[in-house]
Amino acid sequence: MTQSYLVVLGHRDAIGWVLREERMAFPSTPRAEVAALRADDRLFLYATRGAWLNPTRDRSRIIGLAYARSTVRRFDEPLEIAGRAFVSGCDLTIEGLVPYPGGLELQPLVEQLDAFPKPQAWGIYLRRALLQLSDADADDLLARLTPNLVSRRDALGTYPWATSALTPPAGS
Repeated sequence: MTQSYLVVLGHRDAIGWVLREERMAFPSTPRAEVAALRADDRLFLYATRGAWLNPTRDRSRIIGLAYARSTVRRFDEPLEIAGRAFVSGCDLTIEGLVPYPGGLELQPLVEQLDAFPKPQAWGIYLRRALLQLSDADADDLLARLTPNLVSRRDALGTYPWATSALTPPAGS
């Protein structure tokens, strides 16, 4: 049975890397949801309010839909993205993106989503790389997001950070 998750992306360079490489990377902090991620799981790509480096202007938004193509595996060497080290990851297929700066704003929906049992403190649930969604949450988000999605190829150029060079692995 496949699961659905919000993938929390907190920096534009990390978003650019995920969109460009069609891969997801995870830090060394052990998390049960990362270990549970399987091929074919559905991933809603979520950009935090601070991801674009202007949190007073920007809103937190779901910007894309992807599917895991592999389980999470450890990297031979840590990967540095946006000044952070990542030690494991998986391959993705990005099904669609909302052209920048659009996306499905998350905050107005938190009271309706099972993933946020205490909506007044919804941000605390997003202090992790993955947040598991119920089937009802995933269906609701998919219905709301789908009309705004275009192909990865068509949207990629609207994300200026997706064309930047990859930071080499630490120690290279």
